[in-house]
Amino acid sequence: MSTGLFLTLLLLLGFLCQWAAWRLRLPAILLLLAAGIILGPGLGWLDPDAMLGEFLFPLVSIGVALILFEGSLTLRLGEIRGLGPTILRLVSVGAIVTMLGLAVAAHYLADLAWPVALLFGALTCVTGPTVIMPMLRAVRPNERISNILRWEGIIIDPIGALLAVLVLEALMLGHGNGGWGVFAWTVASGAVIGVAGAWVLATVLRRQWLPEYLHNYGTLAWVLVAYAASNLLAHESGLLAVTVMGMVLANMRGLDVEHILSFKEHLSTLIISMLFIVLAARLQWPGLPLLGTGLLVLAAAMLVVRPLAVLLSTLGGTTHWPERALLAWIAPRGIVAAAVSALFALRMEENDPVAAQTLVSLTFLLIIGTVLVQSATSRPLARLLKVTAPSPTQVLVVGSSPVARAIGQAVDKAGFRVLLADDDWSGLAAARLAGLKTFYGNPASEHAERTVDFNAFGWLLAMSTRGEMNTLACVRFRPEFGAGRVLRLRVLAPGEAPRQALAAPIQAPALFEEGITHGELDKRLAAGWQIKTTKLGEEFGWEDFIGQYGEPPLRLFAITDRGRLMFETEDVPLEPKAGWVVAALVDPGTRREAPGPAQASTNGDEAGTLAP
Repeated sequence: MSTGLFLTLLLLLGFLCQWAAWRLRLPAILLLLAAGIILGPGLGWLDPDAMLGEFLFPLVSIGVALILFEGSLTLRLGEIRGLGPTILRLVSVGAIVTMLGLAVAAHYLADLAWPVALLFGALTCVTGPTVIMPMLRAVRPNERISNILRWEGIIIDPIGALLAVLVLEALMLGHGNGGWGVFAWTVASGAVIGVAGAWVLATVLRRQWLPEYLHNYGTLAWVLVAYAASNLLAHESGLLAVTVMGMVLANMRGLDVEHILSFKEHLSTLIISMLFIVLAARLQWPGLPLLGTGLLVLAAAMLVVRPLAVLLSTLGGTTHWPERALLAWIAPRGIVAAAVSALFALRMEENDPVAAQTLVSLTFLLIIGTVLVQSATSRPLARLLKVTAPSPTQVLVVGSSPVARAIGQAVDKAGFRVLLADDDWSGLAAARLAGLKTFYGNPASEHAERTVDFNAFGWLLAMSTRGEMNTLACVRFRPEFGAGRVLRLRVLAPGEAPRQALAAPIQAPALFEEGITHGELDKRLAAGWQIKTTKLGEEFGWEDFIGQYGEPPLRLFAITDRGRLMFETEDVPLEPKAGWVVAALVDPGTRREAPGPAQASTNGDEAGTLAP
């Protein structure tokens, strides 16, 4: 098989694994590793060493460097300072306890030398958002547990990578010629190159020396330049340089890296999909002794080390014992552990091939074991401990136009928390002034997946002025929220776009009555129409309400007498009943004389009037 054909098949196989993971709602790393193991040591069809030859190590090195840079680009110190003490202790005290505990387990159970055991502990003390997020969607724990686990995975990803790189430098260089002096020079070189590279890139972006369409390309090239330059200055310092570079860029004031982060997310998906199949295909089937040892290390990690780390991190906090029990059980290992361990094993093969193979085998066994066991048992355990979240009640609104803000504010005032997601700063600023929560960016991006707890949301209203953004959000969230809870506001009227019918299979139901578009709502709001909410009674029903206006009101949403939120759609119109709270868009200029005393007494309280 030629190298070109090998890479093509690798790319296709990686895509199929990512798609299957999305459909099955499983961490993609699980299917990627399974594909590599089955086609590599299982069937013998994939042999990366034979196909890639001397290019294997450079390709893996560059891939891991880009993964670490993308992960470190998400670490914002401002976000860390706003987190609770439990999360901060988990990523500091908990990480150290986990690293030392796993090192002890690897030393005494797997007979690894202390330096290699410490490297194993540093590699496997990280969880990571790519494995935590799918698990949280399946488990649906309460908000406190979900936030702790999600932010632990986000923060510890780059910190754990940096810790593993430092331990590797000490292992590789600390006992060689020059001893700790070489180690200090390597760390200093990587740190200086990382900071300098971040400063140069930030200057180029701020002064607009590059056109916007070259930002992603230029960033990718500059990251690889920094990686190579650091390795030339001090051997094995490149990974440290790119990790520091990402952290510095993420925390520079006045520098917008969201578009770069989005590009890196897509690039990382491509790299991870191919890289993990290659790494898994190089594995050797562990013999029974090593398999037994791996199971013992897995048991120690899940039953001793993680509970101890959680206990020490939550003492004196506000978490209850059932919550601590679930936190102690959920800690799947992910991408950083797999990628960095395989790269380190490649570096160690020349000096100590047995230790290198043991290191990577134990790491992959721990990854597969934690993901499989915890995915299968965490949901029943959460139910047993009674720490599952109630039915999701929050509403995700895509878009921040006056229409989206007005409807979002009405839903929020009705008692259902709303989050507006968009990449328009001015629209989001107006939404924040109106008291709404906001997210800057694409809600369908991996960055949103990492930073927003979507488990609390049960509705999606796609109301952006861009039809493609609405469609993307609907496709992303329909499997999670359900087809009936993902709705869109038409941007164009039916028939205005000849090719609109081609998108019909992936379109969500249209909001509001037939013919209502974003432009029509915007025109009515600009003309003075207002959103009014009214509680209906036996003597003052929907017909009485609409009878007050010369121009028929437009039904928007309703809350039933059982507290259920329902939206008017083109196919399923609302039928308001007594006891319901109904929100409608009305023209106050056409209102007739006020209702009489009998009507007023049964009208209920109008929840308010809203304008854009």
